[in-house]
Amino acid sequence: MTNSIICYIMQLQDIIMDLIKKLEIYRLENKISQEKLAEMLGVAFSTVNRWFNGHTEPNKIQKYHIEKLLKGKK
Repeated sequence: MTNSIICYIMQLQDIIMDLIKKLEIYRLENKISQEKLAEMLGVAFSTVNRWFNGHTEPNKIQKYHIEKLLKGKK
């Protein structure tokens, strides 16, 4: 892989990590359990837990719903 592709991939990973950090802050500030957050986003608890533990990343649709939730639109 070229350096530009590697840099692009690293930038995408940083964006996703930032989104997950914001989601965790939102969850903690609003005193929402991971189970409730999963319900709000329409995913399984294990999915949310894997995001927070860094085992998986949200897919495109999940990212859309996370961003929507963080902007206060339900």
